[in-house]
Amino acid sequence: MDKQFSAPTRSANAVAFTSVAHASSKASRRPPFMRFDTKEQAHFAKRLAMALRSGIPIMESLLMLSSQRQNRSSSYIYAGLIAGVSSGQTLSVSMQSFHNIFGDFCISIVRVGEASGTLHENLDYLAEELKKKQALKKKVLGALVYPALIVLATIGISLVLTMYIFPKITPIFSSFGTELPASTRVLMAFSDFLVQHGALTLLGAAGAAMAFGFALRHHAFRLAVDGFVLGLPLFGTLSRDFNLANMTRTLSLLLKSDVGIVTALGIVADSTRNLAYRSAIRGIEREVMNGNKISSALLKRPGLFPPLMSQMIMVGEQTGNLSDSLMYVSNMYEEEVSDLTKNLTTMLEPVLMVVMGVVVGFIAISIIAPIYGITQQLTPQ
Repeated sequence: MDKQFSAPTRSANAVAFTSVAHASSKASRRPPFMRFDTKEQAHFAKRLAMALRSGIPIMESLLMLSSQRQNRSSSYIYAGLIAGVSSGQTLSVSMQSFHNIFGDFCISIVRVGEASGTLHENLDYLAEELKKKQALKKKVLGALVYPALIVLATIGISLVLTMYIFPKITPIFSSFGTELPASTRVLMAFSDFLVQHGALTLLGAAGAAMAFGFALRHHAFRLAVDGFVLGLPLFGTLSRDFNLANMTRTLSLLLKSDVGIVTALGIVADSTRNLAYRSAIRGIEREVMNGNKISSALLKRPGLFPPLMSQMIMVGEQTGNLSDSLMYVSNMYEEEVSDLTKNLTTMLEPVLMVVMGVVVGFIAISIIAPIYGITQQLTPQ
């Protein structure tokens, strides 16, 4: 009796899930700006892993997660995943419809988990790695906030003094007919230019920024910019360590999930935003396809991959624990990034204060010096 009852119930549930999925898919329209960031992807992987570990079928799990959606983008993505799975596709195939959101890394981890029957474990790995990448990114961005604020404050104060305060004082200087200091004359010329051509200057700056953004779409220009950033003092080190930490962690997790080394290197290259490193990983991929070791390929590129990293990977290759060695290297560079971001404010603060003092001080002296000269003339002898 129980068997006769349970079979129709499961069938009815399947039909219900399918109808709900199709309804959800039809109801959802693609948002003009799709957004499903790393933090949301980590939550998706973690919650789905918990549901699957509890024995809930993947269809029910996706429906349960979709009921907790927060925005149009996640609603549309969940609807697409549900529609794909309800039509008989695997989760990884359904995720391919949102390749620009999830990327090769996430999709490959899910695909391997499906093939090995350890999907919930792979989703757990994926969630943890995405969280670590997100935390690392937040550290880097957080460290850059203070310098950016100081630069913006310096520019803002300088523009206010030059465009609004100084022009109200210059007629007084001119009325006395005295020779003005060189710094004042320079500031007057600059102030007149901004007052007369400020709008054109602003449009020119905006146009230059847009042109720079469009130029970044060209591979050769962006490759040159990414290489230039890596060569900068302090910020270049931060960028290098950040990229190395992400690349080694991604490669480690892929190898631990039994993804082939050549395939894993291709995924790492696609998921790396810095084109200098992406190009280097592509070259390493070709060398590995020809039978070379990763460590020997890294040693040929000491400008991008420090010798210590190459030696650690060489040890992993010799001992057969490459994924563990890569994870160790990743943790090492994450600590480097963490230490650098903590000390970045302390290291940059004196330089920024000096620059801000020179700029504001130059403007102040240019205003005060002629006033002092005029008062000296007015003082009775």
